Amino acid sequence: MLLRAAWRRAAVAVTAAPGPKPAAPTRGLRLRVGDRAPQSAVPADTAAAPEVGPVLRPLYMDVQATTPLDPRVLDAMLPYLINYYGNPHSRTHAYGWESEAAMERARQQVASLIGADPREIIFTSGATESNNIAIKGQGLTLLLRLECSGAILPCHSFNLLGSSNPPTPASPVTSTTGVGAIYIRRRPRVRVEALQSGGGQERGMRSGTVPTPLVVGLGAACEVAQQEMEYDHKRISKLSERLIQNIMKSLPDVVMNGDPKHHYPGCINLSFAYVEGESLLMALKDVALSSGSACTSASLEPSYVLRAIGTDEDLAHSSIRFGIGRFTTEEEVDYTVEKCIQHVKRLREMSPLWEMVQDGIDLKSIKWTQH
Repeated sequence: MLLRAAWRRAAVAVTAAPGPKPAAPTRGLRLRVGDRAPQSAVPADTAAAPEVGPVLRPLYMDVQATTPLDPRVLDAMLPYLINYYGNPHSRTHAYGWESEAAMERARQQVASLIGADPREIIFTSGATESNNIAIKGQGLTLLLRLECSGAILPCHSFNLLGSSNPPTPASPVTSTTGVGAIYIRRRPRVRVEALQSGGGQERGMRSGTVPTPLVVGLGAACEVAQQEMEYDHKRISKLSERLIQNIMKSLPDVVMNGDPKHHYPGCINLSFAYVEGESLLMALKDVALSSGSACTSASLEPSYVLRAIGTDEDLAHSSIRFGIGRFTTEEEVDYTVEKCIQHVKRLREMSPLWEMVQDGIDLKSIKWTQH
């Protein structure tokens, strides 16, 4: 409450302050929360630096990487960042009891979302750690390629294509990053060995202090997701269909990757033939997009998920992932479509491969040689 009151007073002060107001954001761009860039500390006798104007930011269409924090989730987290800061594993005083009660309430909220027993929910730092516990904790030997410190194909295929059934990371349910959960069945029992030594928290499966504010946020996000799941799904499906149809009716040789029916509609992966994906990303600087999972974005290799489902290497290199979430608007989708069509046409006009295709040449019949 104290923090909120301080925020309100600060907002009133900023509104009432003299001086020019920031200009309205350009179409397709958003103003960040602060209307001026932060000023660095300078000595008092130093001449004042020139004021920095409003900072424009691109539209956000990369919700598979992480989502904006739902304000309702922030409201749930704030008390545990300010007033209720006890260690949930401290059993000798009220501070610990308060945090433990909040942690168990969050566990119940996560379990309710997936129809599980709260005792089957183990809190982790995210999907990567959950994957490691699920696979390495059972001593299994896999023939799957591991990336992102153990994030395996199912999780990556969900992040890239919107298909498959991943562990539960926090970000797709509009919580904060740095927290996640894994479901471990009790009956019939699944035996999992701990991957790290420590205090034996989380029933010995995941040692380390559980971060109360983060798990409270995850629990609140799961509760909101459960309440709004039907509405969110309908709305996101409508926006997804709008994006796909408008792009495909204006551009030939666009391929949708993944199962067209059995996928999460908010994750759309399209390949634009004869266009380099990285070039298209650079051209679309007004929109925050990705060519694949954030975990593997440092690699220039084509996505192994796309290669695993049989996508040609050329198409894998030309893929772009569009993420639509709870806070995505129809105007943002339309702007993204408009810019995507504009830049794909421009890049294809510069491509010798596109010119050859227009001349009726079958590229697969050409034998390429290196010099």
